[in-house]
Amino acid sequence: MFRTENEFVAWLQALAAPPGHAGGLKLSIGDDAALVTLKGRCELILTTDMSIEDVHFIHRLHPAEAVGHRALARSLSDVAAMGGVPRYALVSLAISKQLKRDWTSRFFRGLLALGHRFGVQLVGGDTALVPGRTFIDVLVAGEVPRGKALLRSGARAGDAIFVSGRLGLSALGLRLLRSHKARALSPPPEAGRLDRQAQAKLPQPPAREAVNAHLYPEPRCALGRFLSKRGAASALIDLSDGLSTDLSRLCEASGVGARLWAGKIPGPLLPDQADSLGLALHGGEDHQLLFTVAPQKRPRLPLKFQGQPLYQIGEIEAARGIRLVLPDGKVRTLKPAGWDYFKAPQLDGRRT
Repeated sequence: MFRTENEFVAWLQALAAPPGHAGGLKLSIGDDAALVTLKGRCELILTTDMSIEDVHFIHRLHPAEAVGHRALARSLSDVAAMGGVPRYALVSLAISKQLKRDWTSRFFRGLLALGHRFGVQLVGGDTALVPGRTFIDVLVAGEVPRGKALLRSGARAGDAIFVSGRLGLSALGLRLLRSHKARALSPPPEAGRLDRQAQAKLPQPPAREAVNAHLYPEPRCALGRFLSKRGAASALIDLSDGLSTDLSRLCEASGVGARLWAGKIPGPLLPDQADSLGLALHGGEDHQLLFTVAPQKRPRLPLKFQGQPLYQIGEIEAARGIRLVLPDGKVRTLKPAGWDYFKAPQLDGRRT
Protein backbone atom coordinates (compact mmCIF):
# COMPACT_ATOMS: atom_id res chain seq x y z
CA MET A 1 0.00 0.00 0.00
CA PHE A 2 1.12 3.56 -0.65
CA ARG A 3 2.32 5.62 2.31
CA THR A 4 0.86 8.96 1.16
CA GLU A 5 -1.50 10.32 -1.48
CA ASN A 6 1.40 12.16 -3.14
CA GLU A 7 3.23 8.84 -3.51
CA PHE A 8 0.15 7.31 -5.12
CA VAL A 9 -0.24 10.27 -7.52
CA ALA A 10 3.42 10.03 -8.57
CA TRP A 11 3.02 6.29 -9.19
CA LEU A 12 -0.13 6.80 -11.25
CA GLN A 13 1.47 9.63 -13.24
CA ALA A 14 4.24 7.28 -14.31
CA LEU A 15 1.89 4.38 -14.99
CA ALA A 16 -0.59 6.44 -17.03
CA ALA A 17 1.96 8.57 -18.92
CA PRO A 18 0.23 9.57 -22.17
CA PRO A 19 1.49 8.01 -25.41
CA GLY A 20 3.12 10.25 -27.98
CA HIS A 21 -0.04 10.33 -30.07
CA ALA A 22 -2.29 11.56 -27.25
CA GLY A 23 -3.20 14.68 -29.18
CA GLY A 24 -4.55 17.67 -27.27
CA LEU A 25 -3.61 16.47 -23.79
CA LYS A 26 -1.92 19.46 -22.16
CA LEU A 27 -2.15 18.65 -18.45
CA SER A 28 -2.96 15.27 -16.93
CA ILE A 29 -2.73 13.65 -13.50
CA GLY A 30 -1.32 15.81 -10.68
CA ASP A 31 -3.26 19.08 -10.80
CA ASP A 32 -6.88 19.87 -9.86
CA ALA A 33 -8.14 18.68 -13.25
CA ALA A 34 -6.96 17.50 -16.64
CA LEU A 35 -6.53 20.00 -19.48
CA VAL A 36 -7.06 19.21 -23.15
CA THR A 37 -6.44 21.56 -26.06
CA LEU A 38 -9.32 21.72 -28.51
CA LYS A 39 -9.23 22.92 -32.09
CA GLY A 40 -11.13 26.09 -31.22
CA ARG A 41 -10.21 28.90 -28.86
CA CYS A 42 -10.74 26.94 -25.65
CA GLU A 43 -9.12 24.10 -23.77
CA LEU A 44 -11.10 21.28 -22.20
CA ILE A 45 -11.06 20.76 -18.43
CA LEU A 46 -11.84 17.26 -17.16
CA THR A 47 -12.15 16.32 -13.50
CA THR A 48 -13.79 13.58 -11.46
CA ASP A 49 -14.47 13.11 -7.74
CA MET A 50 -15.80 10.21 -5.70
CA SER A 51 -18.22 10.41 -2.79
CA ILE A 52 -18.35 7.23 -0.71
CA GLU A 53 -20.78 6.38 2.07
CA ASP A 54 -19.12 6.40 5.51
CA VAL A 55 -16.12 8.26 4.07
CA HIS A 56 -17.60 11.44 2.58
CA PHE A 57 -21.13 11.17 3.98
CA ILE A 58 -23.28 9.10 6.31
CA HIS A 59 -27.03 8.86 6.09
CA ARG A 60 -27.86 9.84 9.65
CA LEU A 61 -26.01 13.17 9.27
CA HIS A 62 -26.27 14.13 5.61
CA PRO A 63 -29.63 14.66 3.88
CA ALA A 64 -29.83 13.16 0.40
CA GLU A 65 -30.04 16.65 -1.15
CA ALA A 66 -26.81 17.60 0.59
CA VAL A 67 -25.09 14.43 -0.63
CA GLY A 68 -26.00 15.33 -4.21
CA HIS A 69 -24.97 18.97 -3.76
CA ARG A 70 -21.63 18.05 -2.21
CA ALA A 71 -20.87 15.39 -4.83
CA LEU A 72 -21.16 17.92 -7.66
CA ALA A 73 -19.59 20.79 -5.69
CA ARG A 74 -16.34 18.83 -5.34
CA SER A 75 -15.86 18.68 -9.11
CA LEU A 76 -17.11 22.22 -9.74
CA SER A 77 -14.50 23.47 -7.29
CA ASP A 78 -11.77 21.69 -9.27
CA VAL A 79 -12.90 23.54 -12.41
CA ALA A 80 -12.88 26.80 -10.43
CA ALA A 81 -9.28 26.06 -9.44
CA MET A 82 -8.32 26.08 -13.12
CA GLY A 83 -10.09 29.37 -13.80
CA GLY A 84 -12.59 27.58 -16.02
CA VAL A 85 -16.31 27.38 -16.69
CA PRO A 86 -18.07 24.05 -15.88
CA ARG A 87 -20.34 22.84 -18.68
CA TYR A 88 -21.34 19.16 -18.42
CA ALA A 89 -21.56 16.45 -15.77
CA LEU A 90 -21.61 12.66 -15.80
CA VAL A 91 -22.79 10.88 -12.65
CA SER A 92 -22.12 7.23 -11.82
CA LEU A 93 -24.19 6.11 -8.86
CA ALA A 94 -23.98 2.72 -7.15
CA ILE A 95 -26.97 2.81 -4.79
CA SER A 96 -27.23 0.64 -1.71
CA LYS A 97 -30.20 -1.73 -1.90
CA GLN A 98 -31.07 -0.60 1.62
CA LEU A 99 -32.08 2.84 0.36
CA LYS A 100 -35.50 3.76 -0.91
CA ARG A 101 -36.28 5.40 -4.23
CA ASP A 102 -37.04 8.67 -2.45
CA TRP A 103 -33.39 8.98 -1.37
CA THR A 104 -32.22 8.73 -4.99
CA SER A 105 -34.80 11.31 -6.08
CA ARG A 106 -33.70 13.78 -3.40
CA PHE A 107 -30.03 13.12 -4.21
CA PHE A 108 -30.53 14.15 -7.82
CA ARG A 109 -32.68 17.14 -6.83
CA GLY A 110 -29.79 18.45 -4.73
CA LEU A 111 -27.24 17.78 -7.46
CA LEU A 112 -29.35 19.27 -10.26
CA ALA A 113 -30.28 22.37 -8.24
CA LEU A 114 -26.59 23.22 -7.87
CA GLY A 115 -25.92 22.34 -11.50
CA HIS A 116 -28.71 24.64 -12.65
CA ARG A 117 -27.26 27.58 -10.72
CA PHE A 118 -23.87 27.06 -12.36
CA GLY A 119 -25.18 26.32 -15.85
CA VAL A 120 -24.01 22.70 -15.74
CA GLN A 121 -25.92 20.13 -17.78
CA LEU A 122 -26.15 16.52 -16.60
CA VAL A 123 -25.50 14.55 -19.80
CA GLY A 124 -25.27 10.94 -18.63
CA GLY A 125 -23.59 8.46 -16.34
CA ASP A 126 -24.35 5.05 -14.93
CA THR A 127 -26.47 3.60 -12.12
CA ALA A 128 -26.39 0.29 -10.30
CA LEU A 129 -27.84 -1.32 -7.18
CA VAL A 130 -25.28 -2.81 -4.80
CA PRO A 131 -25.58 -4.82 -1.57
CA GLY A 132 -23.08 -2.65 0.30
CA ARG A 133 -22.48 1.07 0.71
CA THR A 134 -23.50 3.79 -1.75
CA PHE A 135 -20.76 4.96 -4.09
CA ILE A 136 -20.89 8.11 -6.26
CA ASP A 137 -18.54 9.35 -8.96
CA VAL A 138 -19.11 12.72 -10.64
CA LEU A 139 -17.21 13.74 -13.77
CA VAL A 140 -17.40 17.38 -14.88
CA ALA A 141 -16.21 18.78 -18.19
CA GLY A 142 -15.48 22.50 -18.41
CA GLU A 143 -13.61 24.91 -20.61
CA VAL A 144 -11.11 27.72 -20.30
CA PRO A 145 -9.74 30.09 -22.98
CA ARG A 146 -6.58 28.75 -24.56
CA GLY A 147 -3.53 29.58 -22.46
CA LYS A 148 -5.59 31.01 -19.58
CA ALA A 149 -5.79 27.98 -17.28
CA LEU A 150 -4.38 28.62 -13.81
CA LEU A 151 -2.10 25.88 -12.47
CA ARG A 152 -0.50 24.98 -9.15
CA SER A 153 2.98 25.42 -10.59
CA GLY A 154 3.22 29.18 -11.17
CA ALA A 155 4.02 30.55 -7.69
CA ARG A 156 7.29 32.45 -7.28
CA ALA A 157 9.20 33.88 -4.32
CA GLY A 158 7.72 37.22 -3.29
CA ASP A 159 4.17 36.37 -4.37
CA ALA A 160 1.42 37.11 -1.86
CA ILE A 161 -0.78 34.20 -0.70
CA PHE A 162 -4.55 34.77 -0.61
CA VAL A 163 -7.60 32.71 0.35
CA SER A 164 -11.10 33.42 -0.87
CA GLY A 165 -13.00 33.07 2.41
CA ARG A 166 -13.15 31.87 5.99
CA LEU A 167 -11.52 28.46 6.50
CA GLY A 168 -12.44 25.59 8.80
CA LEU A 169 -16.19 26.16 8.69
CA SER A 170 -16.94 22.82 7.05
CA ALA A 171 -14.90 20.94 9.66
CA LEU A 172 -16.69 22.83 12.42
CA GLY A 173 -20.06 22.05 10.82
CA LEU A 174 -19.21 18.35 10.73
CA ARG A 175 -18.17 18.50 14.39
CA LEU A 176 -21.51 20.08 15.31
CA LEU A 177 -23.49 17.51 13.34
CA ARG A 178 -21.61 14.63 14.93
CA SER A 179 -22.09 16.03 18.42
CA HIS A 180 -25.84 16.53 17.81
CA LYS A 181 -25.57 20.21 18.74
CA ALA A 182 -27.13 21.02 15.38
CA ARG A 183 -30.37 19.10 15.85
CA ALA A 184 -31.99 20.38 12.64
CA LEU A 185 -29.98 20.16 9.47
CA SER A 186 -29.62 23.26 7.33
CA PRO A 187 -31.92 23.28 4.28
CA PRO A 188 -30.63 23.46 0.70
CA PRO A 189 -29.85 27.04 -0.41
CA GLU A 190 -32.80 27.00 -2.81
CA ALA A 191 -35.29 25.77 -0.18
CA GLY A 192 -36.69 29.02 1.16
CA ARG A 193 -40.21 27.81 1.95
CA LEU A 194 -39.73 26.54 5.50
CA ASP A 195 -42.41 27.29 8.03
CA ARG A 196 -41.57 29.24 11.20
CA GLN A 197 -41.38 26.10 13.33
CA ALA A 198 -38.80 24.56 10.99
CA GLN A 199 -36.83 27.81 10.88
CA ALA A 200 -36.74 27.94 14.67
CA LYS A 201 -35.11 24.50 14.80
CA LEU A 202 -32.14 25.54 12.68
CA PRO A 203 -28.87 26.08 14.60
CA GLN A 204 -28.07 29.72 15.20
CA PRO A 205 -25.03 31.59 13.87
CA PRO A 206 -22.16 30.82 13.82
CA ALA A 207 -23.31 27.21 14.15
CA ARG A 208 -25.84 27.62 11.34
CA GLU A 209 -23.16 29.08 9.05
CA ALA A 210 -20.81 26.19 9.81
CA VAL A 211 -23.43 23.47 9.27
CA ASN A 212 -24.52 25.08 6.00
CA ALA A 213 -20.89 25.39 4.86
CA HIS A 214 -20.44 21.66 5.44
CA LEU A 215 -23.68 20.46 3.87
CA TYR A 216 -23.92 22.94 0.99
CA PRO A 217 -20.46 24.31 0.08
CA GLU A 218 -20.36 27.01 -2.57
CA PRO A 219 -17.78 26.48 -5.34
CA ARG A 220 -15.93 29.70 -6.20
CA CYS A 221 -16.21 29.37 -9.98
CA ALA A 222 -16.83 33.08 -10.60
CA LEU A 223 -13.69 34.05 -8.69
CA GLY A 224 -11.65 31.47 -10.58
CA ARG A 225 -12.81 32.91 -13.90
CA PHE A 226 -12.11 36.45 -12.68
CA LEU A 227 -8.54 35.58 -11.68
CA SER A 228 -8.00 33.92 -15.05
CA LYS A 229 -9.42 36.79 -17.13
CA ARG A 230 -7.55 39.45 -15.17
CA GLY A 231 -4.31 37.49 -15.20
CA ALA A 232 -4.09 38.31 -11.50
CA ALA A 233 -3.03 34.96 -10.05
CA SER A 234 0.26 33.18 -10.62
CA ALA A 235 -0.93 29.88 -9.10
CA LEU A 236 -4.25 28.52 -7.86
CA ILE A 237 -5.53 25.48 -5.97
CA ASP A 238 -8.81 24.34 -4.47
CA LEU A 239 -8.81 23.98 -0.67
CA SER A 240 -10.47 20.59 -0.37
CA ASP A 241 -8.08 18.75 1.97
CA GLY A 242 -7.08 21.57 4.32
CA LEU A 243 -4.83 24.62 4.05
CA SER A 244 -1.71 22.90 5.41
CA THR A 245 -2.02 20.03 2.92
CA ASP A 246 -3.14 21.91 -0.17
CA LEU A 247 -0.64 24.75 0.25
CA SER A 248 2.13 22.17 0.52
CA ARG A 249 0.95 20.70 -2.79
CA LEU A 250 1.02 24.10 -4.47
CA CYS A 251 4.50 24.79 -3.09
CA GLU A 252 5.77 21.40 -4.22
CA ALA A 253 4.40 21.92 -7.74
CA SER A 254 5.98 25.40 -7.90
CA GLY A 255 9.29 24.42 -6.30
CA VAL A 256 8.95 27.03 -3.54
CA GLY A 257 8.16 27.42 0.16
CA ALA A 258 5.80 29.68 2.09
CA ARG A 259 5.46 31.80 5.21
CA LEU A 260 2.00 32.06 6.79
CA TRP A 261 0.89 34.61 9.39
CA ALA A 262 -1.30 32.81 11.93
CA GLY A 263 -3.02 36.03 12.97
CA LYS A 264 -4.16 36.69 9.39
CA ILE A 265 -5.69 33.27 8.69
CA PRO A 266 -9.51 33.62 8.81
CA GLY A 267 -10.83 30.71 10.88
CA PRO A 268 -14.23 30.11 12.48
CA LEU A 269 -15.33 32.70 15.03
CA LEU A 270 -14.73 30.65 18.17
CA PRO A 271 -13.76 31.66 21.73
CA ASP A 272 -10.80 29.27 21.59
CA GLN A 273 -8.38 30.84 19.11
CA ALA A 274 -6.13 27.77 19.05
CA ASP A 275 -9.09 25.61 18.08
CA SER A 276 -10.09 28.10 15.40
CA LEU A 277 -6.57 28.14 13.95
CA GLY A 278 -6.38 24.34 13.96
CA LEU A 279 -9.64 24.04 12.05
CA ALA A 280 -8.52 26.69 9.54
CA LEU A 281 -5.15 25.02 8.96
CA HIS A 282 -6.20 21.40 8.77
CA GLY A 283 -9.97 21.19 8.29
CA GLY A 284 -10.95 20.11 4.78
CA GLU A 285 -13.88 20.46 2.39
CA ASP A 286 -14.07 24.24 2.51
CA HIS A 287 -13.72 24.43 -1.29
CA GLN A 288 -12.37 27.94 -1.04
CA LEU A 289 -9.59 28.96 -3.42
CA LEU A 290 -5.98 29.56 -2.43
CA PHE A 291 -4.02 31.64 -4.92
CA THR A 292 -0.78 33.56 -5.24
CA VAL A 293 -0.32 37.04 -6.69
CA ALA A 294 2.91 38.61 -7.94
CA PRO A 295 3.72 42.06 -6.45
CA GLN A 296 3.28 43.87 -9.78
CA LYS A 297 -0.20 42.36 -10.21
CA ARG A 298 -1.58 43.26 -6.79
CA PRO A 299 -3.41 46.32 -8.21
CA ARG A 300 -5.51 43.95 -10.35
CA LEU A 301 -6.92 42.28 -7.25
CA PRO A 302 -9.87 43.89 -5.41
CA LEU A 303 -10.21 43.83 -1.63
CA LYS A 304 -13.52 42.01 -2.04
CA PHE A 305 -15.06 39.87 -4.74
CA GLN A 306 -18.85 39.74 -4.99
CA GLY A 307 -19.03 41.19 -1.49
CA GLN A 308 -16.71 38.59 0.07
CA PRO A 309 -13.28 39.63 1.45
CA LEU A 310 -10.11 38.20 -0.06
CA TYR A 311 -7.62 37.50 2.72
CA GLN A 312 -3.85 37.75 2.39
CA ILE A 313 -2.44 35.14 4.76
CA GLY A 314 1.25 34.98 3.85
CA GLU A 315 3.85 35.06 1.11
CA ILE A 316 5.82 32.66 -1.05
CA GLU A 317 9.50 32.11 -0.21
CA ALA A 318 12.34 30.56 -2.17
CA ALA A 319 13.33 28.17 0.63
CA ARG A 320 11.32 24.95 0.68
CA GLY A 321 8.94 24.19 3.53
CA ILE A 322 6.09 26.09 5.15
CA ARG A 323 6.74 28.30 8.17
CA LEU A 324 3.93 29.52 10.43
CA VAL A 325 4.50 32.83 12.24
CA LEU A 326 2.52 32.81 15.48
CA PRO A 327 1.01 35.99 17.02
CA ASP A 328 3.84 36.10 19.60
CA GLY A 329 6.42 36.17 16.81
CA LYS A 330 7.59 32.59 17.22
CA VAL A 331 8.04 30.62 14.02
CA ARG A 332 7.35 26.92 13.66
CA THR A 333 7.44 24.54 10.74
CA LEU A 334 3.98 23.65 9.46
CA LYS A 335 3.57 20.06 8.32
CA PRO A 336 0.67 18.88 6.13
CA ALA A 337 -1.99 17.64 8.54
CA GLY A 338 -5.14 17.87 6.46
CA TRP A 339 -6.89 14.94 4.84
CA ASP A 340 -4.79 12.26 3.11
CA TYR A 341 -6.51 8.97 2.30
CA PHE A 342 -3.25 7.05 2.45
CA LYS A 343 -2.22 8.41 5.87
CA ALA A 344 -5.56 8.47 7.66
CA PRO A 345 -6.98 5.28 9.20
CA GLN A 346 -9.98 4.05 7.24
CA LEU A 347 -13.29 5.53 8.39
CA ASP A 348 -11.69 7.48 11.23
CA GLY A 349 -14.38 10.15 11.18
CA ARG A 350 -12.25 12.92 9.68
CA ARG A 351 -14.57 13.05 6.67
CA THR A 352 -17.74 11.70 8.24
